[in-house]
Amino acid sequence: MIEDLPKRGNENQCVDLSRPFDGQTSLLQWLYAQSQAGRWEISRERFAAVLERSTKKALSAGTVTPQKLQEYLSALHLEDLALTTACADGNESAWEHFFAAYRAYLRSAAAAILRCSAGSAEACDLADSLFSELYGLADAKGSERSLFRYFHGRSTLKTWLRAVLAQRHIDSIRAGRRFEDLGEDESGDVHPKTPLGTQLRPVDPHHDRYVASFTRALQSALERLEPKEKQRLRLYYAEEKTLVEIGRLLGEHESSVSRHLDRVRRDLRQAVEDILRQGIGAANGSAVQPGLSDAEIALCFEYSAREIPIDLDKLLPRAKSPGPAAGKGTP
Repeated sequence: MIEDLPKRGNENQCVDLSRPFDGQTSLLQWLYAQSQAGRWEISRERFAAVLERSTKKALSAGTVTPQKLQEYLSALHLEDLALTTACADGNESAWEHFFAAYRAYLRSAAAAILRCSAGSAEACDLADSLFSELYGLADAKGSERSLFRYFHGRSTLKTWLRAVLAQRHIDSIRAGRRFEDLGEDESGDVHPKTPLGTQLRPVDPHHDRYVASFTRALQSALERLEPKEKQRLRLYYAEEKTLVEIGRLLGEHESSVSRHLDRVRRDLRQAVEDILRQGIGAANGSAVQPGLSDAEIALCFEYSAREIPIDLDKLLPRAKSPGPAAGKGTP
C-alpha cells in the first residue's frame, strides 16, 4: 500500500540521478521487498541499478525531487521488472516461470495481431520467434543482449510484450516489402527497381505529428463512447480482466462480452480514421490539425504501434461502481 512507503527526504532538493538512492536506503528497501526480487536471487544492488536505469530513461536530470522520484518508482510494475531482470541475467527458474506464465498469452496476442486462431502455425511462429530475442540469442551475443533490457517497468509486462510483438510483425512486413522491390524484367533478369542506397526508409520528419494526431483522435473517439462501452474497454485492456470476470461484473455472458468488445474495437478504429480524415479542432492549447489522407492515416496507426503503449488507464477513468447490470442478480 502507498501508506507503507518510507518517509521522504528534503522535498526542495533535486535528486542526483546518477546516485538516486543516496540517502534513500529505506525507499530502496521498500521497493526491493515489493518486487520480490529475492525470489529470483537478484541482489538489492542489482535491482537498484535496474531502477536507476529506468529512472534515467524516464526523468530529466535536475528536475527530480525526492517526492517525484518516490512517486515514479512506486508506480512501476516492480514484480514484472524483477522477473525480466532475472530472465535477462539468465536465471533458469525465472525463465521457466516466464515460459509457463506467458507462452499462452504471447500466442493469443500474436493471434490478435494476425487475426487468426491462437493455435495456428502463424500465431505460434510469431509468438515463439520472440523468445530468442528475449533470451538474447538473436544476435548470438548471449543473455546480456536480451530484449528484456528495454523493459523499464512503466507498463505491465503483458502490455509491453504485446507492443513488441506488434512491432516485430510490422518489421517482418517491411522486410517482405524490401524483397518485393527486387523484380524481374521481361527478359527474366532480376534487378532492383530502386537504387540499393534508398532501400532503407529514412526517418519521417512528420513522425511526431502523426503520433500526436493519432493520440488526440483516439482520445476524442473514446470520449464519444457510451459509459458501458468505456467500461468494457477499461476492464479488458487497462485492468486485464478475463471475459468471464467482465461478464460477472456487467451481468453478461462471456460470449456477449466478446461480441461487444469486437464491435467497440471496430467502431473505435473507424471513428479514429474518420476524425483523422476530417481534421481535429484546437483544444487545450493544441493547434488545429487539418484532415489527413488515407496514406497519412495509415502512418498514424503504424507509428503509434511502435510507441510506448497508450495508457488506457488514464484515457478511460475508472467507473465508480461497476456492479452488475440493472435487473441482474449478483452471481
